[in-house]
Amino acid sequence: MPNFVRIILAFVFLGGAVSLFVFGHWGWGILALLIAIVIFVTFFFNENMLIAQFYLRKENMDKAKQWLNKITNYERQLIRAQHGYYHLLIGLIESRTAPLQSEKYFKKALTLGMQMDHNVALAKLSLAGIAMAKRNKREATQLLQEAKKADKNKLLADQIKMMKDQMGMLDKQQMKFR
Repeated sequence: MPNFVRIILAFVFLGGAVSLFVFGHWGWGILALLIAIVIFVTFFFNENMLIAQFYLRKENMDKAKQWLNKITNYERQLIRAQHGYYHLLIGLIESRTAPLQSEKYFKKALTLGMQMDHNVALAKLSLAGIAMAKRNKREATQLLQEAKKADKNKLLADQIKMMKDQMGMLDKQQMKFR
């Protein structure tokens, strides 16, 4: 459902709730007000993305991808602030099956922008892992530093440390082969 229809529907329910309050039907008025609030909240947080995030946390990638595929035209169905998160979620799902193909989604998510710093750090950390898989140590180091800077709440500190340790192991392996 397009976003403008959601707003119109929310205001219709809000008007109905006000009229129910005026005529003394408090129970129905409260129910209509709650429905209006839920519809209005889905304007800012798309229900398909919320359900996909739920399945990502449960590590059920098939269902998460199924719910994200219900968003047919993300530019019309999502507000501009959610475009980056949409590509981040697709990148996270694709990274499980084809890690090197997920790079374009993470880069698109960073260019579209995300409001939360830990999501920016997650995208940069994923890009660092892809760069490391491509044996591009300089880019991986730069992306790790940017991810560490963006991770202000230290939510990804363990993963960043583990990635740095893996880069050290990569250096040792290259020394052995020479």
